[in-house]
Amino acid sequence: MIRVLVADDEPLIRAGIRMILASADDIDVVAEAENGRQAVDLARSHAVDVAVLDIRMPVLDGLSALAELRRVAPAVRALVLTTFGERENVLRALGHGGAGFLLKDAAPGELIRAVRAAAAGDAFLSPGATRHVVDSLAANAAGAQRERARKRLEALTERELEVLALLGEGLSNADAGRRIHVSEATVKTYVSRILMKLECENRVQAALLARDAGLGSDA
Repeated sequence: MIRVLVADDEPLIRAGIRMILASADDIDVVAEAENGRQAVDLARSHAVDVAVLDIRMPVLDGLSALAELRRVAPAVRALVLTTFGERENVLRALGHGGAGFLLKDAAPGELIRAVRAAAAGDAFLSPGATRHVVDSLAANAAGAQRERARKRLEALTERELEVLALLGEGLSNADAGRRIHVSEATVKTYVSRILMKLECENRVQAALLARDAGLGSDA
């Protein structure tokens, strides 16, 4: 039997969660708390397997309670439950060692699956929360890629960066020359230097590098 603590400062929410979990024959709600401090104390005294914690609670909020549980009762697996799907809350919950993150509009069966997954030592993210994590990881990867690209561009002079930005726009040598008021031959010389310094085989590779670095954009 999975022993569960439900922590939420709203009695109706606690009652709803308890009713949903009571429909599962392998889950037993053994304690309820109305604030984070009480949740931590009850989780320890009732030998809880899984704690379902609302983020917004008085005295000690859900994320703080999660961090405290990880310190004083590391065996307790915690699920964070909230109406707020902000990416920062998802990542903070996972960073504090949370076993999962659920939005309050999740289907009842999703809550039951989350509790079972947490009890089994697995992580559970609602589809909405998963999107936040994926978006964040993609943003981090894109940020790292941009930083690497910008590092490579440090070898270029200011004028060469200007020409590279025009390559990134897809301009020909002639069009680039007209844009910066130099001859096509001069642009060609700049392009040759850029390719050599950046170790790019052709202008397409250089243009892609300019795009990765955000050259010529507001990013």
